[in-house]
Amino acid sequence: MWWGVAAALLANVLYSTGFVLEKRALATLPEVSIRRPARLLRLVLGSPLWIGGSLALAAGFAAQLAVYRTLPIAAAQGLFVSGLVLLVLLSARLLGEETSGRERYALAAILAALLMVVLSLREGSENVSQDAPYPLILLVCVPSLAAGVWLYNSAERRTRHRHRLPTTGVEYGVAVGLLYGVSSLAIKGVSSRLTADGWGGALVGLLRSPYPYLLLFTGAFGLVMSQAALQRCRASLIVPVCTTVTCLYTAVLGTLAFGEALPEDPVRLTLRVAGIALAIAVLLSMPRHDQPARTRPPVPTKELTPP
Repeated sequence: MWWGVAAALLANVLYSTGFVLEKRALATLPEVSIRRPARLLRLVLGSPLWIGGSLALAAGFAAQLAVYRTLPIAAAQGLFVSGLVLLVLLSARLLGEETSGRERYALAAILAALLMVVLSLREGSENVSQDAPYPLILLVCVPSLAAGVWLYNSAERRTRHRHRLPTTGVEYGVAVGLLYGVSSLAIKGVSSRLTADGWGGALVGLLRSPYPYLLLFTGAFGLVMSQAALQRCRASLIVPVCTTVTCLYTAVLGTLAFGEALPEDPVRLTLRVAGIALAIAVLLSMPRHDQPARTRPPVPTKELTPP
């Protein structure tokens, strides 16, 4: 169990570092768009800083595989979300991003909500499921992918309207979070397939499952969507929103799909349900637009009259 906790904390460091490096690299690149994915890939692959960030994210993915083999899904999400604090600190230090008082309270509430989920766990009483029915996985994942792409496209259409308020990126974060939630379930499925006897049997079983194909879809679309969103919005807001959606999605639907039972103890069950409800409420209440920058009124000049 402690090996899984250490792997989760390592994944947090790698993910936070990767997102910040990518955001810093994107700030130096021309504007990217999901409507021109080939150009986007050409630009980011030409940036050594972006490549470093993507390698950090890939290493975080490998650490996440180890987590899902040793910890229940809900416990893993509670540990992953603790990386939000590190992300906000790195964004302020390396990117110069500032969060509003309302956003800081919202982040604190999200951490408190997911801490409630962690407190609802009990060591030794949580079973780590190894598989889920494929039809159920597809029933959960396919509508989620469609909803994420639709929401992202809706946010893109609104950004093209004239006289719009600057967006904070909440819609982008929710959309990408849905895709990453599906990806997280696929990672859990891949980790379960790797427990088969022998590499040959594990590979055949993996290719017969929907998990590698879900990872390919979410990897391709998530890469393009997340980079365009990161360039336009603050990492200190969009990444926490994305992480919250991903963690809640994985904790709730992953627990049900993989058959990991909810706590029987009323106190622990209340903590888990209340924590999830609080996180969703905070997410829905977060501001969707940045306040426009205030400009000082011009200083009136005294008209000079000839003598």
